[in-house]
Amino acid sequence: MVNAVVFDVGETLINESRQWRMWAEWLNIPEDVLFAMLGAVIERGEHHRRVFELLRPDFDLEAARKERANAGLPDSFSAADLYPDVLPCFTALRKRGLRVGIVGNQPASFAQLIEEIGVPVDFVASSAAWNVEKPAPAFFQKIISELNLAPSSIAYVGDRLDNDVIPALSAGMIAVFLKRGPWGFLHAQRQEVSKAHLRICGLNELPEALERLATHFQDDSS
Repeated sequence: MVNAVVFDVGETLINESRQWRMWAEWLNIPEDVLFAMLGAVIERGEHHRRVFELLRPDFDLEAARKERANAGLPDSFSAADLYPDVLPCFTALRKRGLRVGIVGNQPASFAQLIEEIGVPVDFVASSAAWNVEKPAPAFFQKIISELNLAPSSIAYVGDRLDNDVIPALSAGMIAVFLKRGPWGFLHAQRQEVSKAHLRICGLNELPEALERLATHFQDDSS
């Protein structure tokens, strides 16, 4: 029985396309070139920072972020970047008595942004605050410790196989693959996607999908 649902951030809750377009404009690179490079990096299983390294070999990402912030163009998301199915999904899950958490590879300021946006959750954390990034096993152990629940009662929802589904399975969690965003659409074509307990195309599908999964487990146990 699932008692808590924890969500990844980028392309799970947040549409990152505006942020990528802003980087293309800042670097004076055509959007289609940047997105093509992103697709190539995803296919090779490389970190997304590799996009900047390929486009600008001497590029300093952290320095550029500071320059953007000083120019009034911070590399951060806003309420407008939330996918429209996020808040209805969270509301439906909490009405069902499930605890809801958000944690991903994000800066330490991430929790404050979530609070300012007003997303209704039980806990928010980040890789920066925890000093460990996905897909490290320690990241998922931190989730388990935070919730103080058995791993099998925690569902982790994400758009990536490498960072979300596979490590969540290794931690003993219920793995939910969300097919959206560049990683989601490309990873959906891989054989490993069949390892996920659930595969959905939108968060509007999640509450009922979890209920069906619970029924399936109950039938198997009987």
